[in-house]
This record gives sequence, C-alpha cells and structure tokens, in this order.
Amino acid sequence: MAKKSHVSETPATAWLKVHSVAYTEHPYKYLEHGGAQYSAQALGLDPFAVVKTLVMQDEAARPLAVLMHGNRTVSTKNLSRQIGAKSVEPCKPEVANRHSGFLVGGTSPFGLKRAMPVYVEASVLALPRIWINGGRRGYLVGVDPAVLSGPLGAKPVNCALAE
Repeated sequence: MAKKSHVSETPATAWLKVHSVAYTEHPYKYLEHGGAQYSAQALGLDPFAVVKTLVMQDEAARPLAVLMHGNRTVSTKNLSRQIGAKSVEPCKPEVANRHSGFLVGGTSPFGLKRAMPVYVEASVLALPRIWINGGRRGYLVGVDPAVLSGPLGAKPVNCALAE
C-alpha cells in the first residue's frame, strides 16, 4: 500500500481535531491564481463540490467569510440583501490575510484568526461530501458539509451566480 502524503497541522486541522471532525487530506501542487477550479482538476474532483472560502467585508469594513462552490461566483448584491448589509465587497488580499490569519489561496473557514460571521451557499450543505481548504496553499480537506452548519455555525444563504 502506498504511503499517504501527510501535511503538517494547520490552524484549520487543529480546529477540526478539537471539534472531533473526521477529515481526509488532499495535498496538490499549488498554482498561483489557480483557484478552486484548478485544485478540483488537480485532484480529479467536481469543482461544484470543492468549496472556496472568500473573505469579504460590509460597508463598515467588518469582515465576513463566504463559502461558495468552486465553479460559482458570489452575487454581492444578493448576499448583502440577505445578511442586512448595505453592501458587500471582497477584501483586498492583504486585508483578507490579516482578518483570516491565512494566506489568500490557503484560506480555510476553520481556525480563522479573527471571529467573523460565516455564510455558506445553501446548496453546498446538500452535497454528500465537500473538499475545502485545510489552511495552506495546495491543501484541501474532505469533510461532511454538516460541519459547516454544525460546529462552524455557518448561516445558509442563496447568493450563487452560475459561472
């Protein structure tokens, strides 16, 4: 049997362990600006089941995280309407890094440095399994999506645009 590649612990995997969440590790060769579509392709996964973590901010520059299918875009207009904000926009990479404690491209909703509301596209919760960043570039973890609405406390929203 081939030895499975193991990635050293990250704040995200530490969070998963503390919350007794079973996960599988899926390292891949990171590609700058490759995004969720690339990681899905590299691992042979459906990009709809690969979930990206986006750090955004409202009109008062308060951070929030949005979990979205790898092959969908967030409608910031629909999102802001659903969460009662005047507007929502993506954070600049350096601001996202500061809020999350992760580097953009390696952002996980688990183990965020700064407490912030987390929203998840509702259809993500209906998937049998998802792959989401494990807190490092080039590293996804496979988990049951119930962890998002359960221990993570993500609130479901409907804000996906088809890509």
